[in-house]
Amino acid sequence: MAVKRDFYEVLGVPRDASGDAIKKAYRKLAMQLHPDRNPGDKASEERFKEATAAYQVLSDPERRARYDRFGHAAFEQGAGPGGFDFGAGFEDIFSDIFGEFFGGGRRSRTRARRGEDLRYDLEIEFEEAVFGADKTISIPRLAECEACRGLGTSGGTPRTTCRTCGGAGQVRFQQGLFSIAKTCGQCRGQGTVVQDPCRSCNGNGLVRTTETLSVRIPPGVDTGSRLKLRNKGEGGVNGGGPGDLYVVLRVKEHPLFARDGNDIVCEVPISITQAALGTEIDVPTLRGKKKLKINAGTQSGSILRMKSEGVPDVHGYGQGDQLVRVVVETPRKLTARQRELLEEFARIGGEEVHPMSKGFFDKVKEIFE
Repeated sequence: MAVKRDFYEVLGVPRDASGDAIKKAYRKLAMQLHPDRNPGDKASEERFKEATAAYQVLSDPERRARYDRFGHAAFEQGAGPGGFDFGAGFEDIFSDIFGEFFGGGRRSRTRARRGEDLRYDLEIEFEEAVFGADKTISIPRLAECEACRGLGTSGGTPRTTCRTCGGAGQVRFQQGLFSIAKTCGQCRGQGTVVQDPCRSCNGNGLVRTTETLSVRIPPGVDTGSRLKLRNKGEGGVNGGGPGDLYVVLRVKEHPLFARDGNDIVCEVPISITQAALGTEIDVPTLRGKKKLKINAGTQSGSILRMKSEGVPDVHGYGQGDQLVRVVVETPRKLTARQRELLEEFARIGGEEVHPMSKGFFDKVKEIFE
């Protein structure tokens, strides 16, 4: 006769283990040893039975007390009073431990289900992103049927209990020693069915509609900014709330301005004389023309900053600047007098008027000699 192992040893718990610790230990072993996970493995099947027997005793306070006092002898009388019956209560244990694993559980699965979230891509003008705007959009969505309040039944009457599963949302079948639960195909796990479908939604609880919404674009948004409109997504079912609508923004490009964070960047052309002598020019900004001082000797490519002419921070933390990149324009056509004056300017400065070709060949000569 085989010697039975100590039940505490089987589950790997100390003798003073709590009920939760015993249940946790059994769950872990059962997940590892269950025959469905180890098909054809007799050793795993025997260990699974051994662990189940240990759990059935140690999870019951009265049986555990008898076991702690008398050991296995307390259950050597079979299924009679005070004895241990391996099959007794096995289905309850199976449902308790494996309910989640096999999608089981005995409660009806009829429950409220929240609606899906929706996304809407919205293109806005550059100025609207900077200063904010109010936009109107039309959203096609599934909304809760008003006629049945989302229940799917005619007149909003309650759904009836599914006869196939008795409201559990599952049906059970026997597989060897084990009772297996699967989702009820009649009610699709809801536990209830619609006997008299709502004519407005055909029993779905939802109807397709198009809703016109007002969207407030806050100042400072940019491409990729996302606005959340609560409860404007798909409608829920069985009394579940609607989802949310996420409006994702895309900002159009501007012909004059570009954006760098909260700064506005633009290029402004000036003449050679303006760059050399200095001047004051009108510069376009998003808020109209503003004066900008050009210091004498300004080089092409210089960046000049105009404070607080940029984009307001979308979170309210200040405002960016406008960065003006100066581009010095070289005149393409000169009058005879202009050419004469420029040549004189070059001679006074010690420059040769046409040194380019000569300078190039001098450099070539220096390199290869």
